[in-house]
Amino acid sequence: MQRPTNRKQRRIARWQTWRRGLLLVGFGFAGAFALFIILHVLPLPTATNVTSTQLYDSNGKAIDAMAGRQNRVPVSRNDISPFALQAAIAIEDHRFYRHFGMDIIGLSRAVYTNLKEGQKAQGASTITQQLARNLYLTQERTYIRKVKEAFLALQLEAHLSKDAILEQYFNNVYYGHATYGIEAAAKLYFNKTAKELTLAESALLVGIPKGPAYYSPFINEKNARDRQKNVIAAMRKYGMITQEEATSALQEKLAFTTYKPPVHTASYFVAYIRQTVMRQFQLTESQWNTAGYKIYTTLDNTMQAEAERIVHEELSDSELQAALISLDPRSGQIKAMVGGTNYAANQYNRVFANTRQPGSSFKPIVYLTALQSHRFTSSQRYRSEPTVFSYDKGRKQYIPRNYGDEYANAKITMRQALKRSDNIYAVHTLMDIGAEKVITTAKKLGIQSPLRALPSLALGTFPISPMEMAGAFAVIANQGERIVPYGVIRVEDHKGRVLFQAAPEATRVIDANASFVLTDLMESVFEPGGTGYRVNRILRRPVAAKTGTTDTDAWMVGFTPELSTAVWVGYDKGKSISKKDATHASPIFANFMEVALHTVPPKPFQQPKDITYALVDPVTGLLATPDCPNSRSEPFITGTEPNKICTLHGHKPQTNPTDDPPTSEEQSWWDDLRRWWTE
Repeated sequence: MQRPTNRKQRRIARWQTWRRGLLLVGFGFAGAFALFIILHVLPLPTATNVTSTQLYDSNGKAIDAMAGRQNRVPVSRNDISPFALQAAIAIEDHRFYRHFGMDIIGLSRAVYTNLKEGQKAQGASTITQQLARNLYLTQERTYIRKVKEAFLALQLEAHLSKDAILEQYFNNVYYGHATYGIEAAAKLYFNKTAKELTLAESALLVGIPKGPAYYSPFINEKNARDRQKNVIAAMRKYGMITQEEATSALQEKLAFTTYKPPVHTASYFVAYIRQTVMRQFQLTESQWNTAGYKIYTTLDNTMQAEAERIVHEELSDSELQAALISLDPRSGQIKAMVGGTNYAANQYNRVFANTRQPGSSFKPIVYLTALQSHRFTSSQRYRSEPTVFSYDKGRKQYIPRNYGDEYANAKITMRQALKRSDNIYAVHTLMDIGAEKVITTAKKLGIQSPLRALPSLALGTFPISPMEMAGAFAVIANQGERIVPYGVIRVEDHKGRVLFQAAPEATRVIDANASFVLTDLMESVFEPGGTGYRVNRILRRPVAAKTGTTDTDAWMVGFTPELSTAVWVGYDKGKSISKKDATHASPIFANFMEVALHTVPPKPFQQPKDITYALVDPVTGLLATPDCPNSRSEPFITGTEPNKICTLHGHKPQTNPTDDPPTSEEQSWWDDLRRWWTE
């Protein structure tokens, strides 16, 4: 562009420059005036975001542990300690009374610092912006949200006085432990009103909202004290307190209240759902408590209450801990969860603790593997006696023992072995079928805990969580179809929009016929001589289960067609359990199963089509004759039923009653012919 060459041209150029400037100023004033009118005329939106997340059970009823979750007591500005007011302004927004909702100086400094650091190193939200976010917006970190936040902050400043904004801020800020507002926080932490707070107490409370889970003195007092120092330093920097007051506040000994988490039903389940949803949606603690989500869960409130009552009554006079998890095998839904005896005292959820050996409750997985191969049936016999097992190409030995060193000292069938929990039989089975195949079956059933291909695997020596055990047995109950256990059916936002909808799928992982045969065998646990017989009187329906006992753990895991339940009892620190301690798991299991299903008519387990029943002698495992005492109708996968007839009773003289009964291989065609002739 050419420069003006004479005075007239220069005069015209100056006038054009001034005109452009005046137009820009005019447009600026017009825009500012329009914005001023809009901010004052446009009503403030309705605050909908300061609502805690609510959980509901499978019947749509609010879960007790979430009912009335927010602890909130509104208070006027005049009823808040001046120290608290000054502390918040000092640490959060020291130019609060000098800006119009946005701190341009602070924002510019933050932008410069962030550009210099190459990352978000410093924020610049004013108290007004924080209030706008808490009242009207989510906590998502996007530029769109920041723009909305800025506009709403300007709108708040147009409608409310500074003191009114400060009052609302103090009534809506989150202080941890489901507590909102300075009044409720003062009561929670110091058992005082907000007006009674000292400088030291005010500085500590004002520091908590930056990170309630990190700065709560109930969780980490050191972090809370460090944050308090920063608040007091800011107050001193901006001339709100003297150095003497600052020193005195830092030396003041604070008398915190004793925090007692509220005792509610389903606390362990709520904590599990909370963790699951927060991880899935990447929510912060503040978002969880203010997003207003509605989470519809699989929990049965009635079953849950009964589970907690039964565990409490059974273990009330002991130091034992317990875990109970119950699933619907037909849907995969979690119906009840007890992670310990006292959530208020210990929030560790033992349902997911894969640090406990399942012991003999793992044996059904060994037998299921064997039955699936069609090489083994319930008539398979091994000798129950002290046995040395060689493995690793004969380089190593394993010497298991039966509980109490009790052995049949004869060959026994799979039913007898499972009923009595015979360790020798279980290891024989695993060695013959192959430990790797057992591990494969366990993985198909949903067990993810690490397992090793060793003989001791048959006796449940590798830790597995109660959740995994209940899930594995649920597959057996569901005729070999697995549905991954879940606790959340649907998640809605505060406007009712569906954010998540469960879509469980059933996958066949195990043969239905093998599952049915195993189920029938597991029912024997409650028969005379079975390890669960003492609780048989409690149960009034078909139940399949298996007990398990180690030096530190007691289990009962089992199922009906409607429920799969795992119960663990033991000590947290790995302390050995006594014989008396080990007796608690079975009655917890039996009482829960019966009470939980009291409205459900008893029903037998559904029989698949490829099952054949045969009358079998319980000693030999062969087809019984009229002379065989205690013969039993046994289920077999069609084609695997025995085809040899028992000759032990009445058809063949016994030269030595203590000798082992003949196996199918020891019988000849001559024996069959003689039996046919005599009959």
